[in-house]
Amino acid sequence: MMAAISAAENGAEVTLLEPNERLGKKLNITGKGRCNVTNNCTVEELLANVPRNGRFLYSVFSRFNSQDTMNFFEKAGVPLKTERGNRVFPQSDRSFDISDALRRQMNRLHVKWERDRAVHITAEEDVVTGVEGEKRQYAADAVVLATGGVSYPGTGSTGDGYRMAQELGHTIVDPVGSLVPLESDDPACGKMQGLALKNVELTAYNRKNKAVFREFGEMLFTHFGVSGPLVLSASAHLRNWDKEQYRLVIDLKPALDEQKLETRILRDLTEQSNRDFEKIVAGLVPHSMVDVVLDKLAIDGTLKCHSVTKQQRRALVELLKKFPVSVSGPRPVREAIITSGGIKVGEVQPATMESKKVTGLYLAGEVLDVDAYTGGFNLQIAWATGRQAGISAAKSEVE
Repeated sequence: MMAAISAAENGAEVTLLEPNERLGKKLNITGKGRCNVTNNCTVEELLANVPRNGRFLYSVFSRFNSQDTMNFFEKAGVPLKTERGNRVFPQSDRSFDISDALRRQMNRLHVKWERDRAVHITAEEDVVTGVEGEKRQYAADAVVLATGGVSYPGTGSTGDGYRMAQELGHTIVDPVGSLVPLESDDPACGKMQGLALKNVELTAYNRKNKAVFREFGEMLFTHFGVSGPLVLSASAHLRNWDKEQYRLVIDLKPALDEQKLETRILRDLTEQSNRDFEKIVAGLVPHSMVDVVLDKLAIDGTLKCHSVTKQQRRALVELLKKFPVSVSGPRPVREAIITSGGIKVGEVQPATMESKKVTGLYLAGEVLDVDAYTGGFNLQIAWATGRQAGISAAKSEVE
């Protein structure tokens, strides 16, 4: 939609092919239905939040940054607000307001919407000639391919774009899920299913014991493992699961260093010397975590506080500061928020989004091998690449 609007604004006659019954179906489920439009930050901060091929986006982010995105939607009649972490949402908290604004802009610019699924992009001697849909052929001087990845296939992200690009000679980096929950074979996760942890620090370590991710925030235990904002962000750093082995460590008390935490626990044990040890643990962790902590410590919860040894006390401190969670791999890509992988960016002109393989073919959004962390950064990639692809396609059509 952004590419169609941008092309139409620049004088092109535009037809948008969309097989869904409604435009913006995937957009409407982003941000839990609120739509995290962008992140209100500098271009440098945008790039710092794109762990994969961020440099490729420097040109488009410089031309259409997060402030430009915010101005675009506010002018289109959607008041915005900035929340924690510089995340930008519609004031209404309704993602439909964003998709409706895009649709109004398309109507204003007389963009034609055909409810059809693109099957092939036609080209002669490496020059685009049009699109073959399921219903009919569409002649075109330029084509923007913006079909998304393979996550949430029910919204239309079925991987068609990869196939069409590959048919035209493009290299596809194998798509995998990113911003995806993680599976664990630790039975403790199932015992704590539904428990949300807030204000914790999560660190992910690789096989060599190197920290590849560390961040403060929220996470969730599930029947299959772990999820929530921290876990989704961590997953963007965890790749090559067939060769690599990762483990997670949670600092349940990041506001206290080990010495201060031990001092507090010692005070609690002394002041409540005749109480059961599990009561002390219950004052330190959520209810559904108490039995798990006691199991990991191999300490009977009915042990009286005055009988707790220095070693047991130290073990509790260690566990609260370094609570381990083994992870075996990501959930299926269809459950991922975004897809990592896609069309190799080295085969795309970063300034125009035009294919280096086929003249008149422009590529935008998640179909490209770029992905970012949570916080509105992936939608900013969509807006910026879509806008540049649309502008470039219109200019090539005029020429």
